[in-house]
Amino acid sequence: MTTPTRPILPDVLKGDLRVVFCGTAPGTRSAHEGAYYAHPGNYFWRTLFETGLTPRLLAPSEFRRALDFGIGLTDVAKHHFGPDAELPRDAFDAEALQRKLARYRPRIVAFTSKNAAHAGLGVTARQLAYGEQPLRIAHSRVFVLPSPSGLARGSWDIAPWQALAEAS
Repeated sequence: MTTPTRPILPDVLKGDLRVVFCGTAPGTRSAHEGAYYAHPGNYFWRTLFETGLTPRLLAPSEFRRALDFGIGLTDVAKHHFGPDAELPRDAFDAEALQRKLARYRPRIVAFTSKNAAHAGLGVTARQLAYGEQPLRIAHSRVFVLPSPSGLARGSWDIAPWQALAEAS
């Protein structure tokens, strides 16, 4: 689904963040609630807390508070939402993402799935391993993480998220 005039979810960005999490696109529940990682089966907010990236468990509705902990949020597809498999190929704007990251210069960019990394980096998902990557985006270190979505539960592993927390 698409909305042509404004992003489904606003970017949560400012300069000098510890880490910016980049998803593929908001899920259907997130789009309807107007909050990042809003589905109750999504491990995102729980994982930030469990790994020490946030000192307390944030509710999805508190997504703007992520900035208080040096964390930013964005997606490669800003005008589409839904499961990755249903997104059109032209939904992704890797150039806009890279311009944002060059402007805000986070220490680390963390893609919240191989699909997001593929869309944002143009590297095939099969070429990516979870964890830190040997490339940089606008001087930012790059991590690829297992998706916290309930739809991707089969590939869930908290270890790359813990490595990210230690690196940040």
